[in-house]
Amino acid sequence: MLPTLMHMRARLKYLTTGLTLLALWNGGCHSGSDARQARVDSATLTEIAPEADLTSEALRWADSVVASTPRERKAAMLLMPALYARTDVPTMNRIATLCHDLGVGGLLLLKGDLPSAAAIADTLRAFEADGLPPAFIAVDAENGLHMRFSDAPEFPWNRDLGNLSDDQLMYEFGRELARECRVVGINMVLGPVMDVVPQWIRGGVMRKRSLGSDPHKVANLAVAYARGIEDGNVLSVAKHFPGHGSSDSDSHKALGVIRSSRHRLDSIDLYPFRCYSDESLSAIMVGHLAVEALDTVKRPAVVSPVVMHDILRDEIGFRGLVITDALNMEGAMGAHAWEAIRAGADLVIAPTDTPRELRAMLEAMADGRLDPATVDDRCRRILFYKYLLSRTDAPATSLTRKSPAEIYRQIETQAPAMRDTLTGALRRAALHP
Repeated sequence: MLPTLMHMRARLKYLTTGLTLLALWNGGCHSGSDARQARVDSATLTEIAPEADLTSEALRWADSVVASTPRERKAAMLLMPALYARTDVPTMNRIATLCHDLGVGGLLLLKGDLPSAAAIADTLRAFEADGLPPAFIAVDAENGLHMRFSDAPEFPWNRDLGNLSDDQLMYEFGRELARECRVVGINMVLGPVMDVVPQWIRGGVMRKRSLGSDPHKVANLAVAYARGIEDGNVLSVAKHFPGHGSSDSDSHKALGVIRSSRHRLDSIDLYPFRCYSDESLSAIMVGHLAVEALDTVKRPAVVSPVVMHDILRDEIGFRGLVITDALNMEGAMGAHAWEAIRAGADLVIAPTDTPRELRAMLEAMADGRLDPATVDDRCRRILFYKYLLSRTDAPATSLTRKSPAEIYRQIETQAPAMRDTLTGALRRAALHP
């Protein structure tokens, strides 16, 4: 039986040890101009045991790929462009250029349809036959694939799901979403939303997307949903660290500024992310937010070593992937990918111009603004998770492209029942709050 991400989480201490070793191999983690030595005690190092064979395999593979990969392709691995899920000739040519020729780390699929998403995923997996590492194929699916794919099953928004008091039901929803993702080849969901929206904010961009104003309930529901996704062999990405709920700005249009006290941040905004980290779940997205109580410099968190390294890595202890929100949003304030990587990100989502950002990153590596050892460190962590996903994927050589009818048939086998279960639970919650 192939290992699942659930099985890997059951061996949390070995995964944590492995990711700590990534930092040790690199001689420390670099943020800005400061090199911070990874901290590990002797007890952690002695916990490596035969039960951690898969972890050891993943680490050895990641190390070997990094050692044999040219600098240009390692830099490209840290970029994840966004494009619409369609299969016209210009789009497929662009995919070939980005993924096969440049070697980007994956793709974020925007609006489109399920057959097109499946065709793109098949194309990326076919590139593995040329010796390329597996690609991340991500989608925003906070309330299901319908959020991006018009022909996918539609589920309630988080605003409604926050009325549930059933963590198990949220877990089952996550499992169903993961199943649908696997049908079309998606292996990363940009969700759950961990943002806690205060009751006094009645509208705003996050109200519909948030699970509510109670940080404990948000944490319980969101973590259950994420566990369901990951137990279905898809990576979850919690967002938007360090918490977008108190901002009334849409980061697509402007930098959000959070003026909450440090006490409020600790007890409300950061709490769900701590719970996610404690569960050893896979990835956290950092938002385009300036948080005055955390960083005295007014800048997007995606280029803040204080937020990403000092708070998320050191204080919270998160050891998974750190991913930026889309860099093509106005809230990013023109930040460059290399600045986000230097500050602590592993993967940069949706750069405005991928080839240009790749050139800028190589220039920063050449002139000393970005330490090449930092790039190696980020690549190892990315490859570690890609290896785990590859162990649950069918071999690329056995791919048989599904017809649209087969895709819809497989999707609809369970989706209607899950939708009915959720809507029934919400109806009962409304009658008996």
